[in-house]
Amino acid sequence: MSSSPHSSRLSHQNLIMQRRAVIGNADNFWLFSSRNGFDLTHTEHGAKPGLNLKTTTSSVTLSPAKTALVIIDMQNFFLSEAFGRSKGPGHAAADSLVNNAIPAARKAGVRVVWLNWGLTDEDVKTMPPAVKRAFGFEAFETVPASPFEEQPNGIAVDKFGDTRHLGGSVLLENGKDGRIYRGLGSPCGTVVMDSGKQVDAGRLLMRDTWNAALYPPLDEVYRQGSRLPSTPDVWIHKNRMSGMWGQSSPLEEFLEDQGIRTLLFAGVNTDQCVSGTLTDAFSKGYDCVLLGDGAGTTSPGFSQECIEYNAAKTWGFLSSTDEFARAVDEMGPRT
Repeated sequence: MSSSPHSSRLSHQNLIMQRRAVIGNADNFWLFSSRNGFDLTHTEHGAKPGLNLKTTTSSVTLSPAKTALVIIDMQNFFLSEAFGRSKGPGHAAADSLVNNAIPAARKAGVRVVWLNWGLTDEDVKTMPPAVKRAFGFEAFETVPASPFEEQPNGIAVDKFGDTRHLGGSVLLENGKDGRIYRGLGSPCGTVVMDSGKQVDAGRLLMRDTWNAALYPPLDEVYRQGSRLPSTPDVWIHKNRMSGMWGQSSPLEEFLEDQGIRTLLFAGVNTDQCVSGTLTDAFSKGYDCVLLGDGAGTTSPGFSQECIEYNAAKTWGFLSSTDEFARAVDEMGPRT
């Protein structure tokens, strides 16, 4: 007996609903099911159980043992009120991490990696000009009288990039505050805490300085995590906006050693160091998930929107700290 057109359509729809695929290569692959989404556990038969995370485009299944929460640049220089940083998206991201993502990672056994600027003298010596310019620079020569060209915004900039105060804020030619951005490795001077205590902030973004230390609410969380008996938090230095640049890096070496393939990204600034690390990781074959509310930027709002859009549509997936915490709760206790 021949089937009716209606039953044929149902059968065809059912086949579509159960579509499956293997994406990648023999060494690095995802499993896809139109019913269950993407399996990123990198196992031949899929997750046993796994952590099922909802993203803005599809559900993804993760292996906690192969996943790391990478928190980028939540340092005093970028967040501390002592540097004149007013409360903003970066501080909201820090709250989301403390309240949602970090406790969830601890519960699930997902490794927490703190990836931060931490320069050495050799790093500063060999830093390319484009990166140096991003953090300001000072002229090492004097120039003849009045070689300045006044700009429409009332700021004068000399041919060396030096600045002069002409009735407004001291700005660099790239628009950054020249009182703060004095150059990588340059002394930041003394800052005053809310308590009135004065602190030597140290040289800009150099290792083991106050300005390169974690923002206090996060610093305490890191110290607690670093003492965990299993899967303790780790601190990894970087010397570029991306922590995955070049043929290899300390972050990449750690991930390879630990067998970690899936990265949940958070931190500041979303459109600079977070996206720089994420896109390099994407190009090197890592699974990339941006936790949108766990990342913030001082750039205009469209900058965040651009990175979130591309994270969701091209570089990997976009989710949130709330969804991550919910996925861990639904996974149940670790065995």
